[in-house]
Amino acid sequence: MAVLTHPDFWLALAQIILINIVLSGDNAVVIAMASRSLAPAQQKQAILFGSVGAIVLRVVLTFFAVYLLTLPYLKLVGAVLLLWIGVGLLKGGDADDELQGHASLGAAIKTIVVADLVMSLDNVVGVAAAAKGNVTLLVLGLVVSIPLIIFGSTLLLKLMERLPVIVTLGAGLLGWVAGEMAVSDPAIADWAQQRHVLHTLVPALGAIGVVLVGKWLTSRQPAPGADPTAA
Repeated sequence: MAVLTHPDFWLALAQIILINIVLSGDNAVVIAMASRSLAPAQQKQAILFGSVGAIVLRVVLTFFAVYLLTLPYLKLVGAVLLLWIGVGLLKGGDADDELQGHASLGAAIKTIVVADLVMSLDNVVGVAAAAKGNVTLLVLGLVVSIPLIIFGSTLLLKLMERLPVIVTLGAGLLGWVAGEMAVSDPAIADWAQQRHVLHTLVPALGAIGVVLVGKWLTSRQPAPGADPTAA
């Protein structure tokens, strides 16, 4: 139990919770849109059963991801993927508006589970990376995050709209975690261990790079309602 008093444990737990919250905004939208055509009583059932089903499958996938990240070179691939996810978080542009509501409870639940799984790759990789193979951290992070996502999704979405800095911090955190993941890959871990500065420099560059590239790509996007073909 000594690990519970170590600052690194609580820092990693905070990272897992923040990653889950920031990256689950789209999942909250999926839940709302898939169940919007149901009767009020069925909406609550769709949200409950759909969320539980998606969460169980996500936990299973995350455990597999933790194992896979122990294999050589996969952490390097995962780091690149996390950098891409972080940039995409700032850039936006997810096609959530293409999801349709369902009049059937079963169809709504199925849509929630499938869509959540398809969109949860970022959560799975991000959480697995932040947990660094610590199963206790993994479970605690998911347990704490899940109620926040299900019951506070609307509040969280409004909070992120009012305070965009939260999204920026989340994207930067993904860049930092990507850097940590890269230098801890079994294929280069021994080499990186002899160069201690890399364990701070690479994560810092990852965080700064994600924010700068994400902001740059955002600035190049046409404003809402603007004609993209206009000169």
